Amino acid sequence: MKKTMKVATMIVAGAMLLVSCNKGFKDAGNGLSYKFEKQNKSAQQVKDGDVLVGEMTVKFDTTQTFSNVGHADRILQADPAFFLYDALVLMHVGDKAILAYEADSLAKFLQPNQMPPYYEKGKGMKIYYEISLQDIVTKEELEEEQNNYIAEMKERQENEPEAIATYVSENNITVKPNDKGVYVVIKKKGTGAKVAAGRTVSMNYTGRLLDGTMFDSSVESDAIQGGIQQAGRTYEPLTYVVGQMRLIPGWEESVMGMPEGTIMQVVMPSAQAYGPQGAGKDIPPYSPLVFDIEIVSVK
Repeated sequence: MKKTMKVATMIVAGAMLLVSCNKGFKDAGNGLSYKFEKQNKSAQQVKDGDVLVGEMTVKFDTTQTFSNVGHADRILQADPAFFLYDALVLMHVGDKAILAYEADSLAKFLQPNQMPPYYEKGKGMKIYYEISLQDIVTKEELEEEQNNYIAEMKERQENEPEAIATYVSENNITVKPNDKGVYVVIKKKGTGAKVAAGRTVSMNYTGRLLDGTMFDSSVESDAIQGGIQQAGRTYEPLTYVVGQMRLIPGWEESVMGMPEGTIMQVVMPSAQAYGPQGAGKDIPPYSPLVFDIEIVSVK
């Protein structure tokens, strides 16, 4: 009897918690509901296409899946096709709101393996977005940013040949570039086995932008000098099987056929490196690169 009462008590407690979690929410339709914990209706309101800037915590039912609390960022865009749109456009700068979306409604648009493993269909699970809105990037401001970015990238692309020519001249590079525009400067010619498809090679390297900014190195002393040393990283030569690991073309083609013991410098245009995409925050789009490479072993 006591066990039955205990189970009943747990069920009631669970029901009360569910009611408490959903208390104050307004239905926006299509599986979306919302409630405001703080409102600032006199402030700027989110409009179609605007990007929200602020802090957000996302919870799938009771499991937290994302949070940027403590460092506000661009978090969401008010796109009419986005399932939170009808609630987002009700928000003003300074508002704090919780948006809830039915997990079953989201599951209709996703493959089963795209839902969290703890999702259970028909259990009434919800995804909660706790949003503290601190600023808005308007659709017009966003378009201006994009236009400025496109203009900047076009300028970088147009100025790249001149930047490479200046680097080559200032560093007294006299070798001619290959048909891909890559300069291969041999500083020491090795005498060992040559780099070829299927062989296992080990190479030390240090990569820089044309202005000397170092972005990566397998040599710890270089990393320290360049201010990019990473705690916990093991600094050792890059080892790979030629042809089984995809490298940037300017590197792969330059080292092919070079014997063990060779020390070389490779200056390559962005088309032979990371092109218009760049790589992370360290290598901007349309960045020519300089690599100092030592072929440590070829087996």
